[in-house]
Amino acid sequence: MARSESTDVLVVGAGPVGLTLAAELRRAGVACRIVDRLPARLPYAKAVGVQPRTLELFERMGLVREVLDAAVPMRGQLTYENGAEQGRVELVLPPEVPYGFAALPQCDTERLLEDFLGRYGTGIERSTALVGFAQDPAGVTSRLTTTSGDEVEVRSRFLVGCDGAHSAVRKGLGLTFEGGAFPEEYMLADVEVGWDLPPGYGVRSMHRGEDGAIDDLLVCIPLPGNGRYRMSMLVPPELSAARQAEAAGTAGGGDGVTHGLEGGTAPALPDIQKVLDRLAPEPVTASALRWSSVFRISHRLVDRYGEGRVFVAGDAAHIHPPTGAQGMNTGIQDACNLAWKLALAVEGAAGPQVLAGYDAERHPVGEEVVGRTVRHAAEGVQADPDDRETLLLREAQLLVGYRESPLVTPLAPDDPAPLRPGDRAPDCGGLTGDIAAHPVRLFDLLRGRGHVLLVYGDHPAGDTAADLAAAAREFTGGRMDTRWILPAGAPDRWTGIPHHHDSRGEFARQYGAGEGAAFAVRPDGYLAACLQPPTVAGLTEALGRVFLP
Repeated sequence: MARSESTDVLVVGAGPVGLTLAAELRRAGVACRIVDRLPARLPYAKAVGVQPRTLELFERMGLVREVLDAAVPMRGQLTYENGAEQGRVELVLPPEVPYGFAALPQCDTERLLEDFLGRYGTGIERSTALVGFAQDPAGVTSRLTTTSGDEVEVRSRFLVGCDGAHSAVRKGLGLTFEGGAFPEEYMLADVEVGWDLPPGYGVRSMHRGEDGAIDDLLVCIPLPGNGRYRMSMLVPPELSAARQAEAAGTAGGGDGVTHGLEGGTAPALPDIQKVLDRLAPEPVTASALRWSSVFRISHRLVDRYGEGRVFVAGDAAHIHPPTGAQGMNTGIQDACNLAWKLALAVEGAAGPQVLAGYDAERHPVGEEVVGRTVRHAAEGVQADPDDRETLLLREAQLLVGYRESPLVTPLAPDDPAPLRPGDRAPDCGGLTGDIAAHPVRLFDLLRGRGHVLLVYGDHPAGDTAADLAAAAREFTGGRMDTRWILPAGAPDRWTGIPHHHDSRGEFARQYGAGEGAAFAVRPDGYLAACLQPPTVAGLTEALGRVFLP
């Protein structure tokens, strides 16, 4: 007989998405368990790009320093066609964005997240697979098995599947996963080369045939280490995993979804060297092969991100080409979006729209990312007509927003405010306090916190900071902190509210704050409300979209 256990949230899948979700839940004080069918973390550099927006989320969590210490910068990309350099792309963002692009092997991202989760006393339950679940109005009953034959029945308030493209949670929930697959197969290899190309730059080298089509391709992403790169290239027929799977009758992993690392013969150094001999920008020899594999690419999206008390995130919800390193980063945003909603629901503080807001906010994002990456894979980034800065901001995931969400208070369409509810809360510098001798960034004030109310101004109009802080504290049951930002030169007033001066006017510029304003920032770093003038009535209306009063 299976033993029975319980927890608030059961997370299935211990990749970057599941680990982020579990860490955010534990940081919010929610009991959770995280299980994974694998006996150990895979030592692979699969997803390697860490976007600036993900680094901002890691900062909010308190993890960014460890990630920055382990990663290497992605400064740009060198492009070659038929042996001729086509120029370079510089990955330069506006100066107010606190982080640039980075590269880090997925196994190292998972290691850092696992260590971070361990600070909260939670570890991964490995060699443990979900074999079924049933939900009812009060919770979810899940059946788990281990490789040793043990059976466990776990009762949880909620269940989240972060279990990848072949997700057992998605299948058990009966979600559709519509899309298609690319016919091409690719080799992946983690190797070292000794070329003289500038460090920190990716390499894209291609060959076009007489018909103008690309018939050979090499893409190299720098990794931590001396001359280390994650390389991808087209697969020669003799290494085709698809052909081997078709011959064995196992194509599609048993569920028709062909995506990710494939079985079969792994490429060896001579296979990698043949491609480098054809396409490398200069003569070079590959060495120190850490791992290699063949992989396939699909593009699919669920019809909805959850039902009842069961949800999906990451590759369980959306898979697409790796163009622009969007996959893992989109999944991490899924996790950060869902975690605070689940935390409020577990505490009994969530309004009726909150959990439904996960699908309302994240499904459109998944749809846009799948469509964009498929388009870029087929036509290149130049398929998008936007200017270069907009393209980079989108690739950095800094333009993700939820203006249409039912959880944010909309502004009038003709309101000229540069920021609107649902937008990312931007960073700014130059905030000075009464005691600390050096200025700090706004993200320093938000780090490690949940819901935060930012009140700006000396209150010539609207309610006072003290009134707003009291209303926020009372309405949310003490779950919202208040920080008061005073204009440069405004006199200090001791009210018991932590305050800083906007000494360089950066907050006023970034937030479009007039003489008085208030901004409600969610735990995932997005604006729930923008109030000008700031009033208690406006604040409570906005909070009522999320909290039970």
